[in-house]
Amino acid sequence: MKFAFSLAFKNIKRRPFRAAAMAVLAMILSFTLFAGAFTILSLQRGLSGYKARLGADIIVIPNSAKGHGTVDDILLQGITGAYYMNGKDIDKIIATDGVEAVTKQFFLTSAKASCCSSRVQIIGFDPETDFSVMPWINESFSGDIVDGDIVIGADVSMPADGVITFYGEKYRVAAQLAQTGTGLDSAVYTNMNTIRQMAKNASNLLETDPFKGVDISAAASAVLIKVKEGYEITSVADDINIHITKVRATGARSMVSDISNGLSSVSKMIGGLVVIIWALSMIILIIVFAMLSNERRKEFAVLRIMGASKNMLFMQMCFESAMISITGAALGLICSFGVIYPLSQSLRVSLDLPFLVPDTALLSLLAAGTLILSVFSGVITAAFSAGRITAGETALLLREDA
Repeated sequence: MKFAFSLAFKNIKRRPFRAAAMAVLAMILSFTLFAGAFTILSLQRGLSGYKARLGADIIVIPNSAKGHGTVDDILLQGITGAYYMNGKDIDKIIATDGVEAVTKQFFLTSAKASCCSSRVQIIGFDPETDFSVMPWINESFSGDIVDGDIVIGADVSMPADGVITFYGEKYRVAAQLAQTGTGLDSAVYTNMNTIRQMAKNASNLLETDPFKGVDISAAASAVLIKVKEGYEITSVADDINIHITKVRATGARSMVSDISNGLSSVSKMIGGLVVIIWALSMIILIIVFAMLSNERRKEFAVLRIMGASKNMLFMQMCFESAMISITGAALGLICSFGVIYPLSQSLRVSLDLPFLVPDTALLSLLAAGTLILSVFSGVITAAFSAGRITAGETALLLREDA
């Protein structure tokens, strides 16, 4: 065993270019396996986080929000804007048969000017009635969101002094939220009193009125609804759409279903590509090892004459393949992580799906699994070729070589 390992190491040193070419194949294989698994796992975690954050059965937004995208865009990408429904329409929504609980949200976009630290989406909510944002906040912060406090998403930079300025006023950062893999990670959250004060400050500072005469003390940008037990979500949403003409209601389950279908399609496509590349890599490795084995027939025959057993030659090739595969796979993992991790944010936007990067422990398991599978693929192909070449008699090997 020790001699086989030593001989394998010396063979690699004697033929570095051959070893490097084989290591490149292992690197491509591990790169593809890790990148594909990383993407699929991030999408699955993103969907789970999205479901957990949603909380509502129905989302209602005003018709004026059409120019800002779909409800999915608002929830996934954090695309909010200056659109509001008035207090009368909100009262009608609350009075709709089948509505059990209602919470309002108010959207405001900070200006890209000296009045604000940065341009972000600001989402106001009512902590007393909320069942969507508060469970998420409670994961990171156990206190109360008092007037003047803000909570920032995971992708918003935390200032050194813990203070962010919006429309000339300073607000204390009470907490930073956990990652969700959606555009909401780039948003800022606060209670209704605070965001309405921000809105008044915005009206005073900006040359144009972003609220277009809407009474901001009663208005809301979105209404989230929980439906009473025994009522169909689609029926309640249809009732709202029929009787309140200035708003549109969408069932949350249908949105999750649409996103889940999109995620399934993308995952199948990525998984299919990974399987194809893995199969091609295995075929190429088998061909390469077969060619190398044929070239080394005389070497094996001489070793057999010198007393090396067939088992030792078999182990030598397996050790050689294992050393090369480990090196190539490790380089592939480093390259894959170095490429895909920095681009994960761009990947989330381009896929238009929830995308939540795995934590360190899960990434470590993923990397270990990729390394094991890549090395196993290399060793199993080497073992196949080694078994074929060592199965023959020594005299036949020398005769064929001659």
